[in-house]
Amino acid sequence: MGDMTNSDFYSKNQRNESSHGGEFGCTLEELRSLMELRGTEAVVKIKETYGDTEAICRRLKTSPVEGLPGTAPDLEKRKQIFGQNFIPPKKPKTFLQLVWEALQDVTLIILEIAAIISLGLSFYHPPGESNEGCATAQAGAEDEGEAEAGWIEGAAILLSVICVVLVTAFNDWSKEKQFRGLQSRIEQEQKFTVVRAGQVVQIPVAEIVVGDIAQIKYGDLLPADGLFIQGNDLKIDESSLTGESDQVRKSVDKDPMLLSGTHVMEGSGRMVVTAVGVNSQTGIIFTLLGAGGEEEEKKDKKGVKKGDGLQLPGKMQDGNVDSSQSKAKQQDGAAAMEMQPLKSAEGGDADDKKKANMHKKEKSVLQGKLTKLAVQIGKAGLVMSAITVIILVLYFTVDTFVVNKKPWLPECTPVYVQYFVKFFIIGVTVLVVAVPEGLPLAVTISLAYSVKKMMKDNNLVRHLDACETMGNATAICSDKTGTLTTNRMTVVQAYVGDVHYKEIPDPSSINAKTMELLVNAIAINSAYTTKILPPEKEGGLPRQVGNKTECGLLGFVLDLKQDYEPVRSQMPEEKLYKVYTFNSVRKSMSTVIKMPDESFRMYSKGASEIVLKKCCKILSGAGEPRVFRPRDRDEMVKKVIEPMACDGLRTICVAYRDFPSSPEPDWDNENDILNDLTCICVVGIEDPVRPEVPEAIRKCQRAGITVRMVTGDNINTARAIAIKCGIIHPGEDFLCLEGKEFNRRIRNEKGEIEQERIDKIWPKLRVLARSSPTDKHTLVKGIIDSTHTEQRQVVAVTGDGTNDGPALKKADVGFAMGIAGTDVAKEASDIILTDDNFSSIVKAVMWGRNVYDSISKFLQFQLTVNVVAVIVAFTGACITQDSPLKAVQMLWVNLIMDTFASLALATEPPTETLLLRKPYGRNKPLISRTMMKNILGHAVYQLTLIFTLLFVGEKMFQIDSGRNAPLHSPPSEHYTIIFNTFVMMQLFNEINARKIHGERNVFDGIFRNPIFCTIVLGTFAIQIVIVQFGGKPFSCSPLQLDQWMWCIFIGLGELVWGQVIATIPTSRLKFLKEAGRLTQKEEIPEEELNEDVEEIDHAERELRRGQILWFRGLNRIQTQIEVVNTFKSGASFQGALRRQSSVTSQSQDVANLSSPSRVSLSNALSSPTSLPPAAAGHPRREGVP
Repeated sequence: MGDMTNSDFYSKNQRNESSHGGEFGCTLEELRSLMELRGTEAVVKIKETYGDTEAICRRLKTSPVEGLPGTAPDLEKRKQIFGQNFIPPKKPKTFLQLVWEALQDVTLIILEIAAIISLGLSFYHPPGESNEGCATAQAGAEDEGEAEAGWIEGAAILLSVICVVLVTAFNDWSKEKQFRGLQSRIEQEQKFTVVRAGQVVQIPVAEIVVGDIAQIKYGDLLPADGLFIQGNDLKIDESSLTGESDQVRKSVDKDPMLLSGTHVMEGSGRMVVTAVGVNSQTGIIFTLLGAGGEEEEKKDKKGVKKGDGLQLPGKMQDGNVDSSQSKAKQQDGAAAMEMQPLKSAEGGDADDKKKANMHKKEKSVLQGKLTKLAVQIGKAGLVMSAITVIILVLYFTVDTFVVNKKPWLPECTPVYVQYFVKFFIIGVTVLVVAVPEGLPLAVTISLAYSVKKMMKDNNLVRHLDACETMGNATAICSDKTGTLTTNRMTVVQAYVGDVHYKEIPDPSSINAKTMELLVNAIAINSAYTTKILPPEKEGGLPRQVGNKTECGLLGFVLDLKQDYEPVRSQMPEEKLYKVYTFNSVRKSMSTVIKMPDESFRMYSKGASEIVLKKCCKILSGAGEPRVFRPRDRDEMVKKVIEPMACDGLRTICVAYRDFPSSPEPDWDNENDILNDLTCICVVGIEDPVRPEVPEAIRKCQRAGITVRMVTGDNINTARAIAIKCGIIHPGEDFLCLEGKEFNRRIRNEKGEIEQERIDKIWPKLRVLARSSPTDKHTLVKGIIDSTHTEQRQVVAVTGDGTNDGPALKKADVGFAMGIAGTDVAKEASDIILTDDNFSSIVKAVMWGRNVYDSISKFLQFQLTVNVVAVIVAFTGACITQDSPLKAVQMLWVNLIMDTFASLALATEPPTETLLLRKPYGRNKPLISRTMMKNILGHAVYQLTLIFTLLFVGEKMFQIDSGRNAPLHSPPSEHYTIIFNTFVMMQLFNEINARKIHGERNVFDGIFRNPIFCTIVLGTFAIQIVIVQFGGKPFSCSPLQLDQWMWCIFIGLGELVWGQVIATIPTSRLKFLKEAGRLTQKEEIPEEELNEDVEEIDHAERELRRGQILWFRGLNRIQTQIEVVNTFKSGASFQGALRRQSSVTSQSQDVANLSSPSRVSLSNALSSPTSLPPAAAGHPRREGVP
């Protein structure tokens, strides 16, 4: 079914719908057109056509309270008529497409052309061939058979090119397949709460059908379109569909439309599902995009200019879909759908927005370093190969025409051309060997392997590069609840009726009036979705469902031998008069109910220091309210709240207030309503530290990572927990701040945040308590942007709430909680912790460091081979007019070095020792001094031996010299020995490359990596086959046993030489330069022009991650070209800037500081139309030296 194209899918639904329309009171079409209306229009339409939402429920044969009956035939029928809740994914690239993409590599194309020319010439026998006078060495050892075999070299080159291409394509294909698997796994884990047959159940999102009654709450990502039936204080962020970042308030009588792909930012409620899958608003946009993908790719190749106004009609399905599809440019397959605005008024900008919105954090630190290195090496290789070709051609022409004074005869032309082609092929081969195209491959393999293994360690990686960035992390800002603690709340102390109980009080000691108030206040003033269920296994702990703090309070009610269920059934959710839901500003929750005598009562609960400030009475031991003055409050804080907090308990105050029935209070005036409360009790809730956390934090600190705790709790509670976890040790010099104090210290008189002030605080800050989400974001941004330390900081953040979105996006790596996390947090994160456990983060650090090391190992090996092969080919060509290593041999060497070595070295499993060193940080170069020493040291050994063999080898082995052989002469033993020795040295050097920090034992743990052993032995076996049976195509002549022994012996010398190199202290070699470091300027990749746009709209643009693959090719250079092209279409760029600057101005931290490099970039790219000054963008404030 997934293969069906969207349009088939679509028409099939239409047909079903027309025939079955009668079974339900409304058809698919009616519901779809209803969902396209907004706000008041929708309310009017519902009134006119249906009456009210209840009537729609009746027509859909569902009950607002009981939900669907949930029988299989009924669900099946609904799926038949209204469609399923999944959007068919875009087809993956076929293997052939991947092959075609691999063929686009420039060096390979050059080689193919050269090989084809060489093939053509070998079949062309010009009349002058027998003419002795054409070229000096032509007639040498050549006989008939050899001349016939001239085509072999060309064919062999083509064959090896095909090999390289197939291997690359296969790797890409398996990578994509893995990713699809990962995606579908993320998808299956997404569940949603619905009511079926009166039971609240969690079902996979794909199982939702039209007519389901879904319960929505704070932090949900809505899975389908629906109508709001009942709920309180519901606010939705619809920016993913409309682009407006304001939160929209939903109510039954003003705006009941809930759309899929939008985020619930506050409140809770119930909705009846009216459209699913391709018929939901998100689905319609996806359908438009899905088919647009292929056409758009063709257009891209022709370079059609896009952005010429994308007019989407208001009702999408009846506009001319084709035209809009082809223009719906798919940016990285991602962020695309949010762009098609639903109103045609915005049409023109839709395209530009996409361009402004390139995927977040496109280039990771490592990728930046690698691209730079690859470009540098490529340039060097290009220069070398050009020089090689020029020298060869010059030498040949001077030797033939000047020294030997031969005339250029017309009939000799093909012979000369054949020589030139041979020189050209040698030049290209030098280039092929010089360009490390294995680098992106190594990174991919290493990352993909790590991601697969990290799944077992409870890390679900959503963005590949996050796993490598994690290895460089220098700071972790962690939530407290659920990450460091178990998130199982239990009330352990209470202050009721003037008595402070150190454990749960005996129910008989509490006054009956107080008890009744207490039970009502807790049962009614909490989300009705929060429950305590019996344990799954006998003797286990009761299961807590819903908000954990509320579970703790309900547990307290049960411990007092009371029951909350009867209270709730007497006062069902529909009867609640008004609810002020909990949010990070209020830090409290209140519910108003109507009493039997028409008066009102409000129950309130929240952080004790906040609620107590609003209390003016307190219940005494006799259950009567008495006056509660500020000085009583201060005494209570000292005697009750601080001692509780110092035991690491969260303190919650429960209170109430009565209102007269007339005049009815103004419920919207919160400040007056939430005042004059009467305190019922204060409870201390314990959330024990997870047993494995202190050890994990100790590992982090040993690995040079600072752990900071950012929590909404009271400062004393936070400090107590931080000491238990080992984040702070008494007697150290550290800071614990509250959010208010933190803000006071970092802002100047005008209230602006100053980086210098943050720099004074963050190095010592360990605990930030009572913090708001903005504080968390400010802290993370402050640490990342700080240039205070010599190493730029790399920050990881954990979060679970919707409000953590901005901080998770801002961080270098965002961890979301898999169990407790809201959908919004998961969307914004890079890695999802499937067990919500801090110790899994330590595993992620280990894997990240391992990726970094694997790549360094590969680089060390690869560069040694590159240096040697290039120098050998170059000097050989200059001295003997022929490269000792032939084109085909070079390609084979390239294959072992690149593809196989990257597999072997990239799959080393991590060890605990990785956690014993300090993190590398952002500006540590990829190739350290030690590695440089190894590379040059081994290169010296290899070059010495190869040149010895080249110039005196024939005397040592008593064989014919292979130097100065004529064109098409048979392969010589001499050159075969050189080739063989070269490969043997690489094989043993691969073992040396396993250690990069100068360790002595290179065999340590070699058997833990079976892939490595297989590859080394496999390469060795193939090498034997090539040398003994390769013959002409590989330019090899079979060797004797003693010659083989010598080759292997010289190879083994590598291991001994490795020990010699390890003895030389690196500190002495000051002259060695490091390579592949990122300078400060380059750290702001072009993509970050759009950072600010992203931050506001933290309800990530991804809308629905599953349908789209974050399948980002590792050929970064192409990405950069795309960026440039995007900017080139001047008009759309201005549009993007216009849109961006309008959004940016809303952002709190508009940085007008633009780096000089950016300005020149935009000016260079602008078409004749000059760009507005905004073109410099608003890059984030970054240390530009």
